[in-house]
Amino acid sequence: MAKRYGPPMEEIWVEKYRPGTLDEVIGQEDIASRLRAYVKSGNLPHLLFAGSPGTGKTTCAVALAKELYGDEWRHRFLELNASDERGIQVVRGRIKDFASVALRNMGDQGMPGFKIIFLDEADALTNDAQSALRRTMETYASTTRFILSCNYSSKIIDPIQSRCALFRFRPLRPEDVKRAIRRVATKEGLEVTPDGLEGILYVAAGDMRKAINTLQLASAGKNLVNEEAVFATTATARPEDIKEMLQVALEGNFLKAREKLDDLLLEYGLSGEDIVRQIHREVFNLPVEDSVKVRLVDRVGEADFRLVEGANERIQIEALLAHFALTGKSLPAR
Repeated sequence: MAKRYGPPMEEIWVEKYRPGTLDEVIGQEDIASRLRAYVKSGNLPHLLFAGSPGTGKTTCAVALAKELYGDEWRHRFLELNASDERGIQVVRGRIKDFASVALRNMGDQGMPGFKIIFLDEADALTNDAQSALRRTMETYASTTRFILSCNYSSKIIDPIQSRCALFRFRPLRPEDVKRAIRRVATKEGLEVTPDGLEGILYVAAGDMRKAINTLQLASAGKNLVNEEAVFATTATARPEDIKEMLQVALEGNFLKAREKLDDLLLEYGLSGEDIVRQIHREVFNLPVEDSVKVRLVDRVGEADFRLVEGANERIQIEALLAHFALTGKSLPAR
């Protein structure tokens, strides 16, 4: 049998180190405090969690259920992902069935007299399905509480929003992500270099799930996680490489900028949308006037829209670099 090196990759660290209680939640302490007040009272309204991916929405929902029900939480908590089944049948089927069946001894042993249905990615539900869900929330409010999780609360119909207490999850602060990464690295016996930690922060961009997954990928086969390992395993270009390409383009040297684009495509295997996303992040670090950044960001947005609509990514990115080169030629000499 071949010898295995490094941490056991069959374990998913995101699940292994998911906080078990609201006290362990990192980066959303204010939300955890408000949820803890519901636990103390033994009651809660329908809840709507809104925020970017990897900010703790599912973690808070599961931790809330564990604190309300203790060891019995799995029998009183149903988790569904609306992106798997977007239509009205998921509401008329599994959701209605779980909500309509009363559990025995619901109010015994100090437990709340209601169950919880956690519907992840609720903004993926069609409007018809959301309308059916609104009626279900009304009918079974005495025995069931709903926690809806979404990335965009504007995609949830107003009748549902008005029935829920809204919690907005902000992207995690760099210091919160660092604290979690150091904790996981210590428990897994890993050494994370300062540049490796900064690389994880850059790749994650406030997404804790992505940060922990990046750490696990970068540590495969070795106990040292540095910047090189982070960017090599996540198909992400170093920010300095992107910035250098943009600066060369702004100097008016389009052909050299195009060569650097070729290097990025070959070395990192990035898609067009990945490169445009990183260009957008680095535009704000360029040494040009704010008015110039406004024009450049406007063109980056146009390129991103065209890529989403199916345009040729190579042509669009080269056209974007050409615009940078033309803009650079119009700037006063520095």
